[in-house]
Formats: sequence, structure tokens, C-alpha cells
Amino acid sequence: MNCAGRALLALTVALATLPVSAQMQRPALAPPGCGETHNTYGPFDYRTAHQSQRYIVEIAHFTHGVETLTRGATGPFGNDIGYTLAVFPNHPRAIQSVERLAEKEKSDPAKGTDMTVECYYARGMAFVPNDLVFRMFYVSYLIRRNRMDDARKSLDYVVEQAGDNPLTQFNAGLLYFDMKDYDKALAQAHRAMAMGMTRPELRDRLNSVGRWKDPEPTEGPDAAASAASATQAASTPSQTSR
Repeated sequence: MNCAGRALLALTVALATLPVSAQMQRPALAPPGCGETHNTYGPFDYRTAHQSQRYIVEIAHFTHGVETLTRGATGPFGNDIGYTLAVFPNHPRAIQSVERLAEKEKSDPAKGTDMTVECYYARGMAFVPNDLVFRMFYVSYLIRRNRMDDARKSLDYVVEQAGDNPLTQFNAGLLYFDMKDYDKALAQAHRAMAMGMTRPELRDRLNSVGRWKDPEPTEGPDAAASAASATQAASTPSQTSR
């Protein structure tokens, strides 16, 4: 048996030994009018999928060339990206690739895909409602199409569900800024800072439009010191890549 055969055998064994709950998944149904996918493998939550489940799809269908729309794999880009999203409805890079493909081809749905970009988003959010990163990609999609009411509704949901996750609250602030909702962007900046976030991008963007304000001191000297510390940290240029 050659190397490729041994690798495929090892992968097959790995898949077969997964817990039954990881092999048998509920269907990922698209909203009415969106059509259906035609995969027999999956669907899986991309965040929790086993490495072997990701590999068997991405090595064949979601190669670097497919992701960047520079080199096909098994056929038209839409075939491979659509299959990837059929198996992993919340695949974070594939959803961005199908969006770029539709824009590049000036056709939605893009050639080879099973449904429109928005239907892929809807299917992914219905399958994993708690994937807030995927939902924020959808918010960004809506903002680029000037659908601000829909974007605000989805983003408000993200903020509500994010709880004490400082990175998600911070990223929500960046999206509010993109919507030119500077009051909410400022509130999110303060909220994230109170949770320990020190990244300066949101503060800098608000400064650029004259809408930044330092957070008001809260009750007690410890809280005030914490807010001051976060502001000072955000003012210090980061030495790490973002």
C-alpha cells in the first residue's frame, strides 16, 4: 500500500472510531425557498468537528486555491465551496469565499452553488445559533449592502448573547462603528475595556471622527483605577500582530 493509501486508511479508521454523536448529526435545513444541499456527509459544527472530519473535506474541496478563487479543485469554485458549506454550515472561511465568488461572478447564487449567499448564512445560523463569530460575518454582509435595520437587529442579538466575552463585545463595537452608530460603538468600547480589553482600534476609530470619550469613573476607587488602567493600556501601541 502506498503512502496515500495508508493515509486514507488511517483517516477512515479515525472517522469510524469517532463517538456516534459525532458521526450522526441533525440535518441543517435551509429556510423555505432557499433550496437544498445535496451532500450525504455531515453536517457538522465546524467549531467542534474532529480534525479528521475537517481534513477529509478541506483536502479535496476547500484548498487554498479554492478559498482564494485562484485555482479550482474538482470543478467550478462554486461546487467545492458549496460542498464545504453543505458539510460545515458555519465554516467561517468558506462563507466568505462564497460571498466573494458571487461578487466576482456578479451572480447570486454563484455557478455551482446550491443557494444564494444569504441562504447559506441563514442555514448556518439556524444550524448553530450560538456561533456568534459566524453571525457577525452576516452582520458585516448586511452592512455592506446598506441593510442597517437588519444588521442592527442581528448585532444587538450578538451583544446580548456574548455576555462577558471581551473580544466579542469589542468586535461588536467595531461593527457598530461601521454602521456609524457611534454611541453604541462607544458603549461597546467601554464595556470591553471594563472586561480587560486593551486593543486600541475601536478607540482610535472613534477618535478619528471625534466621538471618543473616556469612560466615566464607576463606584469605588478600584473600579476607577481599573478603567484608568484599561485606558492607559489602550493608549500604548501594541507590539503584537492583530
